Amino acid sequence: MKRRDFLRKSLLAATGSMILGGGIMKAVENLNTKNSSRMKIVVLTGSPRRNGNSAYLAEQFIKGAQEKGHEIYRFDCAFKQVEPCRACNRCGMDGPCVIKDDFNELRPHLIAADMVVFATPMYYFGISAQMKRVIDRFYAINGQIKGHYKKAAYLMTYADTAKKEAEPMLLHYRTLMEYLGWESVGEVVASGVWTAGSIRNTRYPEQAYQLGKSL
Repeated sequence: MKRRDFLRKSLLAATGSMILGGGIMKAVENLNTKNSSRMKIVVLTGSPRRNGNSAYLAEQFIKGAQEKGHEIYRFDCAFKQVEPCRACNRCGMDGPCVIKDDFNELRPHLIAADMVVFATPMYYFGISAQMKRVIDRFYAINGQIKGHYKKAAYLMTYADTAKKEAEPMLLHYRTLMEYLGWESVGEVVASGVWTAGSIRNTRYPEQAYQLGKSL
């Protein structure tokens, strides 16, 4: 083989390797980007009815989010032992809580979460007491969640159909998001559902599923 032909073929081979290598690197970059979009999502449910309407909304949201590959940690507030905050301030808003209960199980998941979802029924024009106990205990991790960007979503159910009755609960949620510095990416407000299971024949489960799927 002449020296000129050898150099030409060597150059073409090297160029091909560079192109192939670039393609491999691009594929790896795309794979890493795809994996980095996987979120850790904490879903808090507030209904004391295991088959309640808000719990079903949470299930549909979870279904959609899992189909997109997100990691879900579900905490059913009503079926966990969580005491109300005692306002002792021993935690200093960023330390160990003196109360030893199931909130300690939830605590590290809340801190590490990329997103937190609240699913609650309306009980006497407010969020359920079971969920409120958990939210009040956020106080002990305030320094680790306030101002640390997270996404959030709100799923709520109530028996009446008047929109104005849902406004106080929505205001509470939005005020909490503003304080924490979290971004609310969606709300599903399901009206006119009362008896357990009555939400299944409405459009709201699909809305919750699509919200999870959209992440």
